[in-house]
Amino acid sequence: MVDGEDRSVLRPLRPAAPPDGPATRSSAAAEAPASRLPRPRRPWSRSTTDSPAAPPAAPSSGDVPTKDATPAESATPATDAAPAESATPAKDATPGPAATTTDEVTSAPTPAGRRRRVPLAHAVRLPTPRQAAARATRATRDWSRRPSGRLTLPGVFLLVLVAGTATAGALVVPAAAPPRPAAVDSSADPSTGPTDLVPAAPGATPPPTATLPPGAALPTVPGTAPVGGRPSDALADWARQVGPKVGIAPVAMQAYGYAELVLAETDRSCGLSWTTLAAIGFVESGHGQANNASLGADGRALPEIIGLPLDGQGNRMRIADTDGGRLDRDTTYDRAVGPMQFIPTTWQEIGADADNDGVKDPHNIHDAALAAGNYLCKGGRNLTIPGDWWNAILSYNAVRRYAQEVFDTANRYGQASRT
Repeated sequence: MVDGEDRSVLRPLRPAAPPDGPATRSSAAAEAPASRLPRPRRPWSRSTTDSPAAPPAAPSSGDVPTKDATPAESATPATDAAPAESATPAKDATPGPAATTTDEVTSAPTPAGRRRRVPLAHAVRLPTPRQAAARATRATRDWSRRPSGRLTLPGVFLLVLVAGTATAGALVVPAAAPPRPAAVDSSADPSTGPTDLVPAAPGATPPPTATLPPGAALPTVPGTAPVGGRPSDALADWARQVGPKVGIAPVAMQAYGYAELVLAETDRSCGLSWTTLAAIGFVESGHGQANNASLGADGRALPEIIGLPLDGQGNRMRIADTDGGRLDRDTTYDRAVGPMQFIPTTWQEIGADADNDGVKDPHNIHDAALAAGNYLCKGGRNLTIPGDWWNAILSYNAVRRYAQEVFDTANRYGQASRT
C-alpha cells in the first residue's frame, strides 16, 4: 500500500450456468446482460407463445477483470454488486439440454426406462355391462332422492304393477275359468237326449253352410189387452191358432210368443224369433214334459224338471254346488233346472219375471222363455245374421250336434206355422 488505499483486486462471482452451457465454452458470455430465470414449467402445460431466448451471461473460469476497471466497480461487496444479478440465469435464456423448450415438447423428459402414457383426446373407453348397470343403478338411486324422483318413481312403479296384473289377468283368467253355457247336455231326460255328443271348441264358429231357420207366423196382439192376469194372456187367440199346427201346447206358445214381443221392444237389434225359443224348449225338456212332468195353467212344470248332477261324468261338466240346493235340491253339485234347463249360476245372472207374479222362477215356462231370449241376445247379437244365430245357440250349449238339432226343429216349426 503506497498511497494508503487498499487496491486488493476482488474477482466477481461466477454466474450460475449449466455445466454444459455456453459459459464453459466462451468468455464473451460474461459480458452479456443479466436476465431473470424462466418460471418453472409444468409437464402438462404448453405455452402458446414463443419467448425470445438470449445466451446466458456467464464468464469463463479464466476471465480476469481488466486494469481499467473503476474502484467502484471492482471494490463493491458481493452482496451489492451487479454480478449478484447476473449470477441468476436469464429469464428468457434458452435452457440447456437438461430442460425442455416450449416449442418442441410439452412435458419434461421422463427418466430412462420408464414409459410415459399420453392420453388421446379421441379415445373413448366404453364401460363394461356391469359398470353400465352399476352407473344406471346409482343414477336411479340419486334421482329417486330428489323431490321429482320421490313423486315420479312410486307412480311409475304402480303403473307397471297395474299393467302387469292386468296382462296376467287377461291371459290367465279366461284359460282358468272358461265361460259356462246356460244349459248342459240336455240332461233332463237322458233317454230322449242326443247321444255321442261332441262338445264344440271354445269360441266355435258356425258351420260353413250356416243358414237361418225360415220365418214363422208372427204373434198378433188384440187391440185391447185383457185387464189383469199374465201379459202373455193377450196372445191366447194366436196361441190357439198356431199351437195345433206345430204341436205345442197353447200355454207354451204364449210364453214363446210373448218373449219375442218383449225382445222386439227392449232389444230391437236382436231379431229373435219365437221358433228359436220353441226349438230350444223342445230339445231341452219337450216343452216342459221331460221326466213325466206337465205344464200347469200357470205355466209351471210339475213335478219340477231337474237334470242330472254336473259331476263330470258322462260328458257332463263338473260344477260344485253354488246355490245351496235352493233351485236344484242338490247341495253337492249343480244341476240344470226347469223347462229351459238353466244351471243355477246362469239363472242368477239372467233370470226374469215374465208373468208379473214377483218371482223369478226357472221352473215356470213364462219366466224361463224370456230369460232364454235375454241370454241369446246378450252381447249385441243380431240373430238375423247366420253367424250370430249359430254362436248364440252354441253359447247356450256348446255342443255342435245340439245346435244342429235346434236348427232343424226351428226350421220345422217355421214351415208348419205358415201352412
